[in-house]
Amino acid sequence: MSVLRYVVTPLVIIGLGLVYFLLSGEPAGGVLLVIFGGAMGVMGWTLLPTADNAGPTAPVDPDFEL
Repeated sequence: MSVLRYVVTPLVIIGLGLVYFLLSGEPAGGVLLVIFGGAMGVMGWTLLPTADNAGPTAPVDPDFEL
């Protein structure tokens, strides 16, 4: 999955929530979409460094054998 998709997806969801609120006038659905977009942004921000398995990992014990 490309980096662009991690950035664009939350922005699209937040934009959809704002458009939904403006067109329907119902605050609950728009707020839920905006919160979900924010949660997707945080998830992408925290998981993106580990996408290529190059993120923070546990220390490896060279003496450990399976």
